[in-house]
Amino acid sequence: MKKFLVLGVLFLLPILAYLFFSSGVNHFAKLPILTNQVKDVNHFQTNQDSAVSFQDKISIVAFFGNDPDDLKGNTFNLDQKILEKFYQFKDFQFVIVLPEDARPQAQKFIKDFSAVTNSGYWKMVYGTPKEVSEVFNSFQTNLQLDENLQTPYVFIIDKDENLRGRDTDEDTGMLYGYDSRSVSELNNKMNDDVKVILAEYRLALKKYNKKEEK
Repeated sequence: MKKFLVLGVLFLLPILAYLFFSSGVNHFAKLPILTNQVKDVNHFQTNQDSAVSFQDKISIVAFFGNDPDDLKGNTFNLDQKILEKFYQFKDFQFVIVLPEDARPQAQKFIKDFSAVTNSGYWKMVYGTPKEVSEVFNSFQTNLQLDENLQTPYVFIIDKDENLRGRDTDEDTGMLYGYDSRSVSELNNKMNDDVKVILAEYRLALKKYNKKEEK
C-alpha cells in the first residue's frame, strides 16, 4: 500500500507543479504591447474643461464616425459587458473619437443613452477628418475606418500610450481591436484582457508602494 502511495505521489507531483506554475504564468502575464506610442488626442476639442489624453490612463477607445447612431447596438453591448464593470477605477476612461461635424449627433447619442448607462463618464473628442484618421492609423492595425470614419472595433490603450491586445489569439492570431458587435468577444476576450491590464498596474503600484515604505 505504501509503495502505491509513494508511486502515486511521484506521479501526481510533477503534474500538480506544472498546473500550479502554468496557471501562475497566465494569471500574472502582461497583456502584449502591439503598437508603441500611438498618437494622442490631447489636441482634440472636447465637451470638458480640460483636454482628454491617453497619458496616465487606461483607455478604451472607439471611433464612432459621422453617425454614432449606427453603432447604438454595439455601444450597448460594450457598456453592459465592459464599461459598467470598470467605471469605478480612477485611471479608467472611455474615449470616443469623432469628426468635429458629428458633435450635434454625438450630444443626442449621449442623451439617448443617459437613461440606461453611465454615459456621463464617456469622453468625446472631436478632430478634423484628417486628425481622426491620423490617430487611427497610428494604431498600426490590420483594420480600417470606413468612409464615415467609423469602425465597430474598440481598442485598449495603456498609460504609456501603447496599444495592447493579443499577439497569439486562437481565432485571429493578432487581435488589435475587439468587435463590439460580438457579445461573446467582449465577454470572453476583452473583459479578460481589461482585467489583466488593470491587475498589471495594481501589481506595479503595490511594488512601488513597498519600495517607498523601505
